[in-house]
Amino acid sequence: MPFLSASQRSLLRAVAGLGYCNPFLPERVKWERAALGAEFVEGEPVWSYRFDQPQPRENVGRILVKLEAVAERLRTRLSQSAGAREPDLVLYEDAVLYLLYTRYYPDFYDAGFGPAATAPGRWRFYNRFLADWRHFFGIEGLRLPTGHDPRHTFACFRQIQRAFEFTFRDIIGSSMPAARLRADVWQSIFTHDMRRFRRTLYARMGEFATLITGPSGTGKELAARSIAESRYAPFDERTLAFANDGGQSFFPINISALSPTLVESELFGHRRGAFTGAVADRIGWLETCPELGSVFLDELGDLDPAIQVKLLRVIETRIFFPVGSTAGKQFRGKLITATNRDLTAAMRQGRFREDLYYRLCSDQIHTPSLAEQLADSPGVLRELVFYMARRIAGQEGEELAREVLSWIERNLGADYPWPGNYRELEQCIKNVLIRRNYRPSRAAPENPADEFAEAARAGRLSADELLSRYVTIVYSRTRSYEETARRLGLDRRTVKAKVDPAMLIRLRAE
Repeated sequence: MPFLSASQRSLLRAVAGLGYCNPFLPERVKWERAALGAEFVEGEPVWSYRFDQPQPRENVGRILVKLEAVAERLRTRLSQSAGAREPDLVLYEDAVLYLLYTRYYPDFYDAGFGPAATAPGRWRFYNRFLADWRHFFGIEGLRLPTGHDPRHTFACFRQIQRAFEFTFRDIIGSSMPAARLRADVWQSIFTHDMRRFRRTLYARMGEFATLITGPSGTGKELAARSIAESRYAPFDERTLAFANDGGQSFFPINISALSPTLVESELFGHRRGAFTGAVADRIGWLETCPELGSVFLDELGDLDPAIQVKLLRVIETRIFFPVGSTAGKQFRGKLITATNRDLTAAMRQGRFREDLYYRLCSDQIHTPSLAEQLADSPGVLRELVFYMARRIAGQEGEELAREVLSWIERNLGADYPWPGNYRELEQCIKNVLIRRNYRPSRAAPENPADEFAEAARAGRLSADELLSRYVTIVYSRTRSYEETARRLGLDRRTVKAKVDPAMLIRLRAE
């Protein structure tokens, strides 16, 4: 008699696929359907937060019920020395791992997953987990092929639970662009191969920098925080504690909000007397960040060229020098960066180093605009308004959300493009809450020359950007490097180097 019947093998293969797939992609639905057959309950194709969605999801509970019965029967057969081939034992292992994760998910959730969750004894349920582990895996005379370690598995389970909660809770929207973003964040944490991650990569993911690109106001920092808060932390079974319990793990720096000197000081630290105003030693984020932490550089495209060189050295060697010091320090954490700038254009113009870009782009994420989400799924607007209104107004959130949606329908209409993305939507909700009105700012001009004038008036351009864009505008009219150089009093070679090809294409299309 074979160890697995055809129906058991089918269930276990589906459960293995479910356990190792990306939960934010539609493939999860395929494996749930394969596991449940006629018992499968149709639902949304992607897993996303819904303000009116009951928890837990029905299919998860149904799979757990089926799996518990099968796992116990197989465990009994193994304890009776039933012959099982190695592929069958691997399926048994995968099934038990999925069973234990699902069974203990509520305990992980109740223990908390934010940095403030430090209650003593919150991981005491590890003892119950260990008893279940021994029940299924500690069968006398049984040698399982993979040889999982309970302590490491417990740490992986906690990481998966944190990653799911942060990603599910903070990246909102049932559209496919939002689903792809959640899936991309998941891959940044675990890679596409969870088995390989569990075997070896869990200890090395901090070595890979992550670059997040996307328009302003699309949640780049939320994606960065989800990755940073979801890193693997070893578990100590003697003290029943994780290595990062209660510790800060996210260290953000907004480059555009600080001068280059302050950015350098915030990042690398400085020694007393290193520059005017340095009256005491300062420890920078690279030194403060622990091994399990992450430094987040927002608005990377604004990074001063001199600091780009220093950052490149950090990525290559993991060594940095505080300003005014010759003693090297080691950066042990993970680097996450974000920008709304076109780095490809910046590299062409010499404003961003190619060698730095290629050190940062091994892992890339793009955050979609609100317009992209709404084009795919118009109902996302309602989801986002309810979610934000609850966060803004608490118990009054649902009533406020209905007021906001009604106001938007009457005054902006379904085709409003939300140029400020999620940040603009949040301000709209707050304006309606306070004044029962919202006045969108004038839409950004589509003409590149008008964009240039507006950015120059607002003081948003560096001197190099100011020159490059003005040279491009004049050249688009003269179509001659020599004439442009004559008009602007510049060298012909300077004009040729400063013309922005992307902007030139747009100007010629006008």
